[in-house]
Amino acid sequence: MIDPELDLTLHRVIRAPRERIWDAWTRPEQFAQWWTPAPTVTRVDRLEATPGGALVTRMSEDGTTFVPHMDAVFLVADAYERFVFTNAVDSSWRPAEPSPVPMTAEVTFAEHADGTEYRVVVRHRSPSDRDRHDELGFYDGWGSVTAALADLVEREAPQ
Repeated sequence: MIDPELDLTLHRVIRAPRERIWDAWTRPEQFAQWWTPAPTVTRVDRLEATPGGALVTRMSEDGTTFVPHMDAVFLVADAYERFVFTNAVDSSWRPAEPSPVPMTAEVTFAEHADGTEYRVVVRHRSPSDRDRHDELGFYDGWGSVTAALADLVEREAPQ
């Protein structure tokens, strides 16, 4: 269930099979290609797409100096169907105070006549956290990385 006061959502049909999108989420070399908006470069330190597994990334504006980006844990990983992860708990299972906001993201993949129905729901603990995330460019950021994900998997899709 979506609470418009606490949640931000994104929906897109990606013209590729769910398996290809799952691979782009679970293979570090693919994940690094789309996880942050260009021209930012992503380095994947840990990507363990299993319940309790880590999602740790760093980012760089110049491709040389990397700073922390995401330190999160997967809560759910249902192959080819759904991920849920949170940055409110870090990869060492400690409570976290992530910047800019704590969140829990649910990403789902469903069959669609044109490929895969891709949905993202990002849940926040308060309306102020949700509004802050929105003001910081949730739709531009998540929208651009979803477009990069789609470009990657659609480019590799068989004709």
